[in-house]
Amino acid sequence: MQSYVTPGVYVEEVSSGIKPIQGVGTATAAFVGLTEKGPTHEPTLVTNWNQYAALFGEFVAGAYLPQSVYGYFLNGGGSAYVVSLGSPQAAPSALPAAPSVSELPGPDGGRPALSVGLASPAGAGTGDQTSVEVEVEDASDKSLDDGFRLVVRKDGQVAESYDNVTLKRGASHVLTAVKKSTLITVTEVKGAALRPATGTRVTLAPAVPKAAVPAPNAPAYIGDTDERTGLSGLEAVDDITMLAVPDLMSAYESGALDAEGVKAVQTAMIAHCERMGDRMAVLDPLPGLTAQQAAQWRRDFSGFDSSYGALYWPWINVVDPQTKRTSLMPPSGHVAGVWARTDETRGVHKAPANEVLRGVTGISLNATKYEQGVLNPIGVNCLRSFPGQGVRVWGARTLASDAEWRYVNVRRLFNYVEQSILEGTNWVVFEPNDPYLWEGVQRTVTMFLTRVWRAGALFGRTPEEAFFVHCGEENNPQENRDAGVLTIDIGIAPVKPAEFVVFRLSQYAQGSSVQE
Repeated sequence: MQSYVTPGVYVEEVSSGIKPIQGVGTATAAFVGLTEKGPTHEPTLVTNWNQYAALFGEFVAGAYLPQSVYGYFLNGGGSAYVVSLGSPQAAPSALPAAPSVSELPGPDGGRPALSVGLASPAGAGTGDQTSVEVEVEDASDKSLDDGFRLVVRKDGQVAESYDNVTLKRGASHVLTAVKKSTLITVTEVKGAALRPATGTRVTLAPAVPKAAVPAPNAPAYIGDTDERTGLSGLEAVDDITMLAVPDLMSAYESGALDAEGVKAVQTAMIAHCERMGDRMAVLDPLPGLTAQQAAQWRRDFSGFDSSYGALYWPWINVVDPQTKRTSLMPPSGHVAGVWARTDETRGVHKAPANEVLRGVTGISLNATKYEQGVLNPIGVNCLRSFPGQGVRVWGARTLASDAEWRYVNVRRLFNYVEQSILEGTNWVVFEPNDPYLWEGVQRTVTMFLTRVWRAGALFGRTPEEAFFVHCGEENNPQENRDAGVLTIDIGIAPVKPAEFVVFRLSQYAQGSSVQE
Protein backbone atom coordinates (compact mmCIF):
# COMPACT_ATOMS: atom_id res chain seq x y z
CA MET A 1 0.00 0.00 0.00
CA GLN A 2 1.38 3.39 -0.97
CA SER A 3 2.30 5.81 1.85
CA TYR A 4 1.03 9.40 1.56
CA VAL A 5 3.12 12.08 3.31
CA THR A 6 2.71 15.11 1.04
CA PRO A 7 -0.67 16.82 0.67
CA GLY A 8 -1.99 16.68 -2.87
CA VAL A 9 -3.99 14.68 -5.39
CA TYR A 10 -2.83 11.17 -6.24
CA VAL A 11 -3.81 8.80 -9.05
CA GLU A 12 -3.59 5.05 -8.58
CA GLU A 13 -4.15 2.31 -11.14
CA VAL A 14 -6.26 -0.41 -9.56
CA SER A 15 -6.93 -3.77 -11.18
CA SER A 16 -10.59 -4.45 -11.87
CA GLY A 17 -10.03 -8.13 -11.22
CA ILE A 18 -11.26 -8.95 -14.73
CA LYS A 19 -8.63 -10.62 -16.88
CA PRO A 20 -10.26 -11.80 -20.13
CA ILE A 21 -9.43 -15.25 -21.43
CA GLN A 22 -8.21 -15.29 -25.02
CA GLY A 23 -9.24 -18.34 -27.04
CA VAL A 24 -6.32 -20.44 -28.27
CA GLY A 25 -5.79 -21.41 -31.89
CA THR A 26 -7.40 -24.63 -33.11
CA ALA A 27 -6.03 -25.15 -36.62
CA THR A 28 -2.31 -25.90 -36.58
CA ALA A 29 -1.29 -29.26 -38.03
CA ALA A 30 1.89 -31.29 -37.64
CA PHE A 31 3.18 -33.60 -40.39
CA VAL A 32 5.84 -36.27 -39.95
CA GLY A 33 7.36 -38.04 -42.96
CA LEU A 34 9.73 -37.90 -45.93
CA THR A 35 10.78 -34.80 -47.85
CA GLU A 36 13.08 -34.01 -50.77
CA LYS A 37 15.44 -31.95 -48.60
CA GLY A 38 15.50 -29.76 -45.52
CA PRO A 39 16.28 -30.09 -41.80
CA THR A 40 15.58 -33.49 -40.27
CA HIS A 41 13.96 -34.24 -36.90
CA GLU A 42 13.31 -30.56 -36.34
CA PRO A 43 9.70 -29.26 -36.10
CA THR A 44 9.67 -26.43 -38.63
CA LEU A 45 6.79 -24.00 -38.99
CA VAL A 46 5.48 -23.27 -42.49
CA THR A 47 2.47 -21.10 -43.31
CA ASN A 48 1.99 -21.73 -47.04
CA TRP A 49 3.05 -24.10 -49.81
CA ASN A 50 5.74 -21.81 -51.25
CA GLN A 51 7.42 -21.61 -47.87
CA TYR A 52 7.31 -25.39 -47.54
CA ALA A 53 8.77 -25.88 -51.04
CA ALA A 54 11.62 -23.48 -50.31
CA LEU A 55 12.57 -25.35 -47.12
CA PHE A 56 11.78 -28.98 -47.95
CA GLY A 57 11.53 -29.14 -51.74
CA GLU A 58 8.51 -30.07 -53.78
CA PHE A 59 7.00 -33.43 -54.73
CA VAL A 60 9.25 -36.47 -54.65
CA ALA A 61 8.66 -40.09 -55.62
CA GLY A 62 8.13 -42.42 -52.69
CA ALA A 63 6.88 -39.72 -50.29
CA TYR A 64 3.27 -38.81 -49.51
CA LEU A 65 4.08 -35.95 -47.13
CA PRO A 66 4.65 -33.22 -49.79
CA GLN A 67 1.34 -33.93 -51.51
CA SER A 68 -0.38 -34.11 -48.10
CA VAL A 69 0.97 -30.71 -47.06
CA TYR A 70 -0.06 -29.32 -50.45
CA GLY A 71 -3.58 -30.72 -49.93
CA TYR A 72 -3.66 -29.30 -46.41
CA PHE A 73 -3.03 -25.76 -47.60
CA LEU A 74 -5.33 -26.24 -50.61
CA ASN A 75 -8.20 -27.20 -48.32
CA GLY A 76 -7.83 -24.22 -45.99
CA GLY A 77 -4.94 -25.02 -43.66
CA GLY A 78 -3.16 -21.93 -42.37
CA SER A 79 0.00 -23.11 -40.62
CA ALA A 80 1.75 -26.41 -40.03
CA TYR A 81 4.83 -27.90 -38.42
CA VAL A 82 6.81 -30.33 -40.57
CA VAL A 83 9.14 -32.96 -39.14
CA SER A 84 11.26 -34.47 -41.91
CA LEU A 85 12.71 -37.95 -41.43
CA GLY A 86 14.90 -37.53 -44.50
CA SER A 87 14.58 -38.18 -48.23
CA PRO A 88 13.15 -41.35 -49.79
CA GLN A 89 16.13 -41.38 -52.19
CA ALA A 90 14.30 -43.07 -55.02
CA ALA A 91 16.44 -44.97 -57.48
CA PRO A 92 16.92 -43.29 -60.91
CA SER A 93 14.92 -46.00 -62.65
CA ALA A 94 11.93 -45.58 -60.36
CA LEU A 95 8.92 -43.77 -61.77
CA PRO A 96 6.91 -41.18 -59.84
CA ALA A 97 4.05 -42.88 -58.03
CA ALA A 98 1.02 -43.44 -60.25
CA PRO A 99 -1.89 -45.84 -59.87
CA SER A 100 -1.93 -49.23 -61.55
CA VAL A 101 -5.75 -49.01 -61.41
CA SER A 102 -7.88 -45.90 -61.92
CA GLU A 103 -11.52 -44.99 -62.54
CA LEU A 104 -12.81 -43.05 -65.55
CA PRO A 105 -15.52 -40.61 -64.38
CA GLY A 106 -18.84 -40.18 -66.12
CA PRO A 107 -19.99 -36.96 -67.84
CA ASP A 108 -21.50 -35.68 -64.58
CA GLY A 109 -18.09 -35.76 -62.92
CA GLY A 110 -19.48 -37.81 -60.05
CA ARG A 111 -20.30 -41.44 -60.76
CA PRO A 112 -17.44 -43.39 -62.32
CA ALA A 113 -18.06 -45.11 -65.63
CA LEU A 114 -15.49 -47.92 -65.58
CA SER A 115 -12.19 -48.90 -64.04
CA VAL A 116 -9.01 -49.43 -66.07
CA GLY A 117 -5.78 -51.06 -64.95
CA LEU A 118 -2.48 -52.40 -66.23
CA ALA A 119 -2.50 -55.80 -67.88
CA SER A 120 0.51 -56.88 -65.79
CA PRO A 121 2.40 -55.58 -62.76
CA ALA A 122 5.34 -54.53 -64.91
CA GLY A 123 3.18 -52.51 -67.26
CA ALA A 124 2.51 -53.00 -70.96
CA GLY A 125 2.86 -56.74 -70.49
CA THR A 126 6.52 -56.56 -71.46
CA GLY A 127 8.29 -56.65 -68.12
CA ASP A 128 9.53 -53.06 -68.36
CA GLN A 129 8.62 -50.06 -66.21
CA THR A 130 6.80 -48.05 -68.89
CA SER A 131 3.64 -46.19 -67.93
CA VAL A 132 0.49 -46.41 -70.03
CA GLU A 133 -1.94 -43.57 -70.80
CA VAL A 134 -5.65 -44.18 -71.41
CA GLU A 135 -7.83 -41.46 -72.96
CA VAL A 136 -11.54 -41.28 -73.82
CA GLU A 137 -12.49 -39.75 -77.18
CA ASP A 138 -15.74 -39.43 -79.15
CA ALA A 139 -16.76 -42.44 -81.22
CA SER A 140 -16.40 -42.21 -84.98
CA ASP A 141 -19.99 -43.47 -85.33
CA LYS A 142 -21.97 -40.37 -84.34
CA SER A 143 -25.22 -42.34 -84.22
CA LEU A 144 -24.12 -44.03 -81.01
CA ASP A 145 -25.34 -41.76 -78.20
CA ASP A 146 -23.43 -43.69 -75.57
CA GLY A 147 -20.52 -44.79 -77.75
CA PHE A 148 -16.92 -43.74 -77.27
CA ARG A 149 -13.36 -44.52 -78.31
CA LEU A 150 -10.74 -45.79 -75.86
CA VAL A 151 -7.21 -44.80 -76.93
CA VAL A 152 -4.22 -46.47 -75.25
CA ARG A 153 -0.80 -44.84 -75.56
CA LYS A 154 2.64 -46.15 -74.66
CA ASP A 155 5.69 -43.89 -74.71
CA GLY A 156 3.41 -41.13 -76.03
CA GLN A 157 2.44 -43.16 -79.12
CA VAL A 158 -0.96 -44.74 -79.82
CA ALA A 159 -0.53 -48.46 -79.20
CA GLU A 160 -4.17 -49.60 -79.14
CA SER A 161 -7.52 -48.08 -80.02
CA TYR A 162 -11.04 -49.39 -79.36
CA ASP A 163 -13.61 -47.41 -81.35
CA ASN A 164 -17.42 -47.39 -81.16
CA VAL A 165 -17.52 -49.26 -77.88
CA THR A 166 -20.23 -48.88 -75.23
CA LEU A 167 -21.04 -50.03 -71.72
CA LYS A 168 -24.07 -51.97 -72.99
CA ARG A 169 -23.94 -55.73 -73.26
CA GLY A 170 -23.29 -57.02 -76.76
CA ALA A 171 -20.65 -57.23 -79.47
CA SER A 172 -19.62 -53.60 -78.94
CA HIS A 173 -19.27 -53.95 -75.18
CA VAL A 174 -15.99 -52.38 -74.08
CA LEU A 175 -15.08 -55.34 -71.85
CA THR A 176 -15.37 -57.68 -74.84
CA ALA A 177 -13.27 -55.42 -77.05
CA VAL A 178 -10.47 -54.91 -74.52
CA LYS A 179 -10.05 -58.62 -73.78
CA LYS A 180 -7.41 -58.84 -76.52
CA SER A 181 -5.36 -55.94 -75.08
CA THR A 182 -1.81 -56.62 -73.89
CA LEU A 183 -1.63 -53.27 -72.15
CA ILE A 184 -4.78 -52.71 -70.08
CA THR A 185 -7.69 -54.42 -68.42
CA VAL A 186 -11.18 -52.97 -67.95
CA THR A 187 -13.67 -53.81 -65.21
CA GLU A 188 -17.21 -52.62 -64.57
CA VAL A 189 -18.08 -50.29 -61.70
CA LYS A 190 -21.25 -50.91 -59.69
CA GLY A 191 -23.84 -48.21 -60.41
CA ALA A 192 -21.70 -46.81 -63.22
CA ALA A 193 -22.53 -43.86 -65.47
CA LEU A 194 -23.77 -44.56 -69.01
CA ARG A 195 -20.39 -43.68 -70.52
CA PRO A 196 -17.06 -42.11 -69.53
CA ALA A 197 -16.61 -38.40 -70.07
CA THR A 198 -14.93 -37.36 -73.33
CA GLY A 199 -11.44 -35.98 -72.76
CA THR A 200 -10.82 -37.97 -69.61
CA ARG A 201 -7.22 -39.13 -69.41
CA VAL A 202 -5.50 -41.29 -66.81
CA THR A 203 -1.93 -42.52 -66.53
CA LEU A 204 -1.23 -45.98 -65.18
CA ALA A 205 2.19 -47.03 -63.96
CA PRO A 206 3.61 -49.99 -62.06
CA ALA A 207 4.39 -49.59 -58.39
CA VAL A 208 7.86 -48.35 -57.52
CA PRO A 209 10.05 -51.37 -56.70
CA LYS A 210 10.36 -51.95 -52.96
CA ALA A 211 14.15 -51.72 -53.04
CA ALA A 212 13.99 -48.32 -54.76
CA VAL A 213 12.21 -46.47 -51.96
CA PRO A 214 13.76 -47.09 -48.56
CA ALA A 215 11.79 -45.62 -45.65
CA PRO A 216 12.32 -45.24 -41.88
CA ASN A 217 11.13 -47.98 -39.55
CA ALA A 218 8.63 -47.65 -36.68
CA PRO A 219 11.13 -46.33 -34.06
CA ALA A 220 12.22 -43.60 -36.49
CA TYR A 221 8.62 -42.39 -36.86
CA ILE A 222 7.92 -42.56 -33.12
CA GLY A 223 11.23 -40.97 -32.17
CA ASP A 224 12.45 -39.94 -28.72
CA THR A 225 11.22 -37.08 -26.54
CA ASP A 226 14.62 -36.41 -24.94
CA GLU A 227 16.36 -36.23 -28.31
CA ARG A 228 13.44 -34.33 -29.89
CA THR A 229 13.13 -36.77 -32.80
CA GLY A 230 10.14 -38.17 -34.72
CA LEU A 231 6.63 -37.40 -33.60
CA SER A 232 7.78 -37.52 -29.96
CA GLY A 233 9.74 -34.32 -30.61
CA LEU A 234 6.43 -32.52 -31.13
CA GLU A 235 5.87 -32.57 -27.36
CA ALA A 236 8.00 -29.42 -27.24
CA VAL A 237 5.53 -27.55 -29.50
CA ASP A 238 2.43 -26.28 -27.70
CA ASP A 239 0.23 -24.86 -30.47
CA ILE A 240 -0.30 -28.07 -32.49
CA THR A 241 -3.92 -29.29 -32.68
CA MET A 242 -3.73 -31.95 -35.43
CA LEU A 243 -1.21 -34.72 -36.17
CA ALA A 244 -0.81 -36.62 -39.45
CA VAL A 245 1.85 -39.12 -40.57
CA PRO A 246 0.96 -39.91 -44.21
CA ASP A 247 4.31 -41.51 -45.03
CA LEU A 248 3.49 -44.46 -42.80
CA MET A 249 1.83 -45.72 -45.96
CA SER A 250 4.90 -45.19 -48.14
CA ALA A 251 6.89 -47.17 -45.56
CA TYR A 252 4.25 -49.91 -45.70
CA GLU A 253 4.27 -50.00 -49.50
CA SER A 254 8.08 -50.12 -49.63
CA GLY A 255 8.23 -52.98 -47.13
CA ALA A 256 9.95 -50.96 -44.39
CA LEU A 257 6.85 -51.45 -42.20
CA ASP A 258 4.33 -54.27 -42.05
CA ALA A 259 0.74 -53.90 -40.86
CA GLU A 260 1.75 -54.41 -37.24
CA GLY A 261 4.40 -51.71 -37.60
CA VAL A 262 1.77 -49.30 -38.93
CA LYS A 263 -0.43 -50.10 -35.94
CA ALA A 264 2.48 -49.49 -33.57
CA VAL A 265 3.14 -46.02 -34.95
CA GLN A 266 -0.54 -45.08 -35.07
CA THR A 267 -0.92 -46.25 -31.46
CA ALA A 268 2.01 -43.99 -30.56
CA MET A 269 0.30 -41.11 -32.38
CA ILE A 270 -2.86 -41.53 -30.29
CA ALA A 271 -0.85 -41.93 -27.08
CA HIS A 272 1.04 -38.72 -27.91
CA CYS A 273 -2.23 -36.81 -28.44
CA GLU A 274 -3.74 -38.18 -25.22
CA ARG A 275 -0.62 -37.26 -23.26
CA MET A 276 -0.56 -33.72 -24.65
CA GLY A 277 -4.33 -33.29 -24.28
CA ASP A 278 -4.57 -30.53 -26.89
CA ARG A 279 -4.43 -32.32 -30.25
CA MET A 280 -5.95 -35.15 -32.28
CA ALA A 281 -4.44 -37.72 -34.65
CA VAL A 282 -5.81 -37.96 -38.21
CA LEU A 283 -5.23 -41.58 -39.21
CA ASP A 284 -4.98 -43.25 -42.62
CA PRO A 285 -6.04 -46.81 -43.48
CA LEU A 286 -3.84 -49.26 -45.36
CA PRO A 287 -3.99 -48.89 -49.15
CA GLY A 288 -6.48 -50.84 -51.22
CA LEU A 289 -8.85 -51.87 -48.42
CA THR A 290 -12.42 -52.73 -49.31
CA ALA A 291 -15.20 -51.67 -46.95
CA GLN A 292 -15.18 -55.08 -45.28
CA GLN A 293 -11.41 -55.04 -44.92
CA ALA A 294 -11.49 -51.52 -43.46
CA ALA A 295 -14.03 -52.70 -40.89
CA GLN A 296 -11.83 -55.67 -40.03
CA TRP A 297 -8.75 -53.44 -39.74
CA ARG A 298 -10.66 -51.29 -37.25
CA ARG A 299 -11.95 -54.26 -35.23
CA ASP A 300 -8.56 -55.99 -35.09
CA PHE A 301 -6.87 -52.96 -33.63
CA SER A 302 -7.68 -52.81 -29.91
CA GLY A 303 -5.47 -49.74 -29.53
CA PHE A 304 -7.96 -47.67 -31.51
CA ASP A 305 -10.29 -46.76 -28.63
CA SER A 306 -9.71 -43.10 -28.00
CA SER A 307 -11.41 -39.78 -28.58
CA TYR A 308 -8.03 -38.36 -29.57
CA GLY A 309 -7.97 -40.09 -32.96
CA ALA A 310 -10.11 -40.21 -36.11
CA LEU A 311 -9.78 -42.63 -39.04
CA TYR A 312 -10.76 -41.76 -42.63
CA TRP A 313 -11.30 -44.24 -45.48
CA PRO A 314 -10.72 -44.78 -48.43
CA TRP A 315 -7.68 -43.33 -50.21
CA ILE A 316 -8.16 -40.32 -52.47
CA ASN A 317 -7.22 -39.73 -56.10
CA VAL A 318 -5.34 -36.49 -56.77
CA VAL A 319 -3.47 -34.87 -59.65
CA ASP A 320 0.24 -34.23 -59.23
CA PRO A 321 0.65 -30.50 -60.01
CA GLN A 322 4.01 -31.19 -61.67
CA THR A 323 3.48 -34.35 -63.73
CA LYS A 324 -0.30 -33.88 -64.16
CA ARG A 325 -0.70 -37.58 -63.43
CA THR A 326 -3.44 -38.88 -61.19
CA SER A 327 -2.43 -41.02 -58.25
CA LEU A 328 -3.91 -42.49 -55.11
CA MET A 329 -2.72 -41.28 -51.74
CA PRO A 330 -3.75 -41.39 -48.06
CA PRO A 331 -6.35 -38.74 -47.14
CA SER A 332 -5.06 -37.42 -43.80
CA GLY A 333 -3.45 -34.21 -45.10
CA HIS A 334 -6.49 -33.12 -47.09
CA VAL A 335 -8.81 -33.98 -44.18
CA ALA A 336 -6.69 -31.92 -41.78
CA GLY A 337 -7.13 -29.01 -44.18
CA VAL A 338 -10.91 -29.48 -44.02
CA TRP A 339 -10.71 -29.37 -40.21
CA ALA A 340 -8.82 -26.07 -40.40
CA ARG A 341 -11.23 -24.64 -42.97
CA THR A 342 -14.26 -25.55 -40.88
CA ASP A 343 -12.67 -23.94 -37.81
CA GLU A 344 -12.15 -20.74 -39.79
CA THR A 345 -15.57 -20.53 -41.45
CA ARG A 346 -17.85 -21.99 -38.75
CA GLY A 347 -15.87 -22.63 -35.57
CA VAL A 348 -14.28 -25.59 -33.81
CA HIS A 349 -17.71 -26.68 -32.55
CA LYS A 350 -18.90 -27.45 -36.09
CA ALA A 351 -18.40 -31.07 -37.14
CA PRO A 352 -15.85 -31.11 -40.01
CA ALA A 353 -18.12 -33.17 -42.24
CA ASN A 354 -20.30 -32.69 -45.34
CA GLU A 355 -17.39 -30.64 -46.63
CA VAL A 356 -15.81 -30.90 -50.09
CA LEU A 357 -12.25 -32.18 -50.38
CA ARG A 358 -10.53 -29.71 -52.69
CA GLY A 359 -8.03 -31.03 -55.21
CA VAL A 360 -9.49 -34.54 -55.11
CA THR A 361 -10.65 -36.07 -58.39
CA GLY A 362 -12.02 -39.31 -56.97
CA ILE A 363 -11.62 -42.03 -54.39
CA SER A 364 -10.33 -45.57 -54.62
CA LEU A 365 -13.74 -47.04 -53.71
CA ASN A 366 -17.06 -45.30 -53.19
CA ALA A 367 -18.86 -46.91 -50.24
CA THR A 368 -22.53 -47.73 -50.52
CA LYS A 369 -25.05 -46.58 -47.94
CA TYR A 370 -25.10 -50.07 -46.44
CA GLU A 371 -21.32 -50.37 -46.30
CA GLN A 372 -21.12 -47.09 -44.44
CA GLY A 373 -23.78 -48.45 -42.12
CA VAL A 374 -21.17 -50.99 -41.02
CA LEU A 375 -18.22 -48.59 -40.89
CA ASN A 376 -19.78 -45.53 -39.24
CA PRO A 377 -20.80 -47.16 -35.93
CA ILE A 378 -17.26 -48.47 -35.37
CA GLY A 379 -15.66 -45.07 -35.97
CA VAL A 380 -14.49 -45.29 -39.60
CA ASN A 381 -15.31 -41.99 -41.31
CA CYS A 382 -16.12 -42.47 -44.98
CA LEU A 383 -15.15 -40.20 -47.83
CA ARG A 384 -17.87 -40.41 -50.45
CA SER A 385 -18.46 -39.11 -53.95
CA PHE A 386 -21.91 -37.74 -54.81
CA PRO A 387 -23.09 -36.78 -58.32
CA GLY A 388 -22.54 -33.08 -58.87
CA GLN A 389 -21.28 -32.57 -55.29
CA GLY A 390 -17.68 -33.77 -55.48
CA VAL A 391 -15.87 -35.90 -52.92
CA ARG A 392 -17.02 -35.10 -49.40
CA VAL A 393 -16.11 -35.99 -45.85
CA TRP A 394 -19.13 -38.04 -44.79
CA GLY A 395 -18.33 -38.87 -41.19
CA ALA A 396 -17.41 -37.04 -37.98
CA ARG A 397 -16.66 -39.73 -35.41
CA THR A 398 -13.71 -40.36 -33.17
CA LEU A 399 -12.36 -43.81 -32.35
CA ALA A 400 -13.86 -43.72 -28.84
CA SER A 401 -16.32 -46.36 -27.65
CA ASP A 402 -17.60 -43.89 -25.03
CA ALA A 403 -20.72 -42.20 -26.44
CA GLU A 404 -19.87 -38.93 -24.67
CA TRP A 405 -16.79 -38.56 -26.86
CA ARG A 406 -18.26 -39.96 -30.09
CA TYR A 407 -17.84 -36.86 -32.25
CA VAL A 408 -14.70 -35.12 -33.49
CA ASN A 409 -16.08 -31.63 -32.88
CA VAL A 410 -16.94 -32.41 -29.23
CA ARG A 411 -13.41 -33.61 -28.50
CA ARG A 412 -11.86 -30.61 -30.26
CA LEU A 413 -14.24 -28.15 -28.54
CA PHE A 414 -13.20 -29.47 -25.12
CA ASN A 415 -9.54 -29.25 -26.14
CA TYR A 416 -10.12 -25.62 -27.13
CA VAL A 417 -11.97 -24.69 -23.94
CA GLU A 418 -9.51 -26.48 -21.65
CA GLN A 419 -6.41 -24.96 -23.23
CA SER A 420 -7.94 -21.48 -23.38
CA ILE A 421 -8.82 -21.56 -19.70
CA LEU A 422 -5.43 -23.00 -18.73
CA GLU A 423 -3.50 -20.35 -20.63
CA GLY A 424 -5.84 -17.53 -19.63
CA THR A 425 -5.77 -18.13 -15.87
CA ASN A 426 -2.03 -18.29 -15.15
CA TRP A 427 -2.43 -15.06 -13.19
CA VAL A 428 -4.30 -17.01 -10.49
CA VAL A 429 -1.23 -18.99 -9.37
CA PHE A 430 0.12 -17.83 -5.95
CA GLU A 431 -2.73 -15.34 -5.47
CA PRO A 432 -4.38 -15.30 -2.00
CA ASN A 433 -6.88 -18.17 -1.97
CA ASP A 434 -9.85 -16.22 -0.63
CA PRO A 435 -13.41 -15.26 -1.68
CA TYR A 436 -12.11 -12.30 -3.71
CA LEU A 437 -10.04 -14.69 -5.84
CA TRP A 438 -12.93 -17.13 -6.15
CA GLU A 439 -15.24 -14.39 -7.42
CA GLY A 440 -12.60 -13.12 -9.84
CA VAL A 441 -11.90 -16.55 -11.32
CA GLN A 442 -15.60 -17.38 -11.61
CA ARG A 443 -16.32 -14.07 -13.32
CA THR A 444 -13.42 -14.46 -15.75
CA VAL A 445 -14.34 -18.03 -16.79
CA THR A 446 -18.04 -17.12 -17.03
CA MET A 447 -17.26 -14.26 -19.42
CA PHE A 448 -15.19 -16.56 -21.62
CA LEU A 449 -17.81 -19.33 -21.73
CA THR A 450 -20.50 -16.74 -22.49
CA ARG A 451 -18.55 -15.79 -25.62
CA VAL A 452 -18.24 -19.47 -26.52
CA TRP A 453 -22.02 -19.88 -26.07
CA ARG A 454 -22.77 -16.80 -28.20
CA ALA A 455 -20.62 -18.31 -30.97
CA GLY A 456 -23.06 -21.24 -31.09
CA ALA A 457 -20.71 -23.81 -29.59
CA LEU A 458 -22.85 -24.66 -26.55
CA PHE A 459 -26.38 -26.03 -26.32
CA GLY A 460 -28.96 -23.90 -24.53
CA ARG A 461 -31.18 -20.85 -24.97
CA THR A 462 -29.46 -19.04 -22.13
CA PRO A 463 -25.95 -19.14 -20.65
CA GLU A 464 -27.40 -20.79 -17.55
CA GLU A 465 -28.62 -23.69 -19.68
CA ALA A 466 -25.35 -23.94 -21.61
CA PHE A 467 -22.75 -24.03 -18.81
CA PHE A 468 -22.02 -23.54 -15.13
CA VAL A 469 -18.97 -22.31 -13.20
CA HIS A 470 -18.67 -22.95 -9.45
CA CYS A 471 -15.85 -21.58 -7.34
CA GLY A 472 -16.64 -21.02 -3.69
CA GLU A 473 -16.25 -22.29 -0.18
CA GLU A 474 -18.21 -25.49 -0.90
CA ASN A 475 -15.56 -26.78 -3.33
CA ASN A 476 -12.65 -25.04 -1.60
CA PRO A 477 -12.86 -26.15 2.06
CA GLN A 478 -10.22 -25.35 4.65
CA GLU A 479 -8.23 -28.54 4.09
CA ASN A 480 -7.87 -27.75 0.36
CA ARG A 481 -6.82 -24.18 1.08
CA ASP A 482 -4.24 -25.43 3.58
CA ALA A 483 -2.84 -27.68 0.85
CA GLY A 484 -2.62 -24.73 -1.57
CA VAL A 485 -5.36 -26.09 -3.86
CA LEU A 486 -7.93 -23.93 -5.67
CA THR A 487 -10.79 -25.88 -7.32
CA ILE A 488 -13.11 -24.52 -10.02
CA ASP A 489 -15.93 -26.80 -11.23
CA ILE A 490 -16.99 -26.17 -14.82
CA GLY A 491 -19.64 -27.91 -16.89
CA ILE A 492 -20.46 -27.22 -20.53
CA ALA A 493 -23.13 -28.61 -22.85
CA PRO A 494 -21.54 -29.00 -26.31
CA VAL A 495 -23.64 -28.98 -29.45
CA LYS A 496 -23.58 -32.28 -31.31
CA PRO A 497 -24.03 -32.78 -35.06
CA ALA A 498 -27.32 -33.77 -36.65
CA GLU A 499 -25.82 -37.01 -37.94
CA PHE A 500 -29.14 -38.66 -38.79
CA VAL A 501 -31.82 -36.41 -40.27
CA VAL A 502 -35.26 -38.03 -40.15
CA PHE A 503 -38.32 -36.70 -42.01
CA ARG A 504 -41.49 -38.40 -40.80
CA LEU A 505 -43.99 -38.72 -43.64
CA SER A 506 -47.55 -40.00 -43.46
CA GLN A 507 -50.65 -39.96 -45.58
CA TYR A 508 -52.90 -37.03 -44.87
CA ALA A 509 -56.64 -37.31 -45.39
CA GLN A 510 -58.10 -34.06 -46.70
CA GLY A 511 -60.30 -32.35 -44.17
CA SER A 512 -58.91 -34.16 -41.16
CA SER A 513 -57.20 -32.22 -38.38
CA VAL A 514 -53.42 -31.96 -38.47
CA GLN A 515 -51.67 -33.14 -35.33
CA GLU A 516 -49.17 -30.59 -34.08
